[in-house]
Amino acid sequence: MERADYERLRWRCIRRALLELDITLTRFLDGGGFDKLSDEEQQAFVELADMEDYDLWDLLTGKAEIDDPRLAPIVALLRKS
Repeated sequence: MERADYERLRWRCIRRALLELDITLTRFLDGGGFDKLSDEEQQAFVELADMEDYDLWDLLTGKAEIDDPRLAPIVALLRKS
């Protein structure tokens, strides 16, 4: 991922309506978790970052289950972080 794309993604992660999401997503990005992902996994993270806050929060807290097999491993990583 190019630096400009990464910075746009980081901006989207920081400017969430839910502070909890802001912290979770930004911590994953800044902590190096994102850098360890494959290109496909990074794209899955981007898709998750594009979700509505409450839908994503429900996935990360386990209130909802993810049915997309591409996104499930990233949700599992975020749940642990």
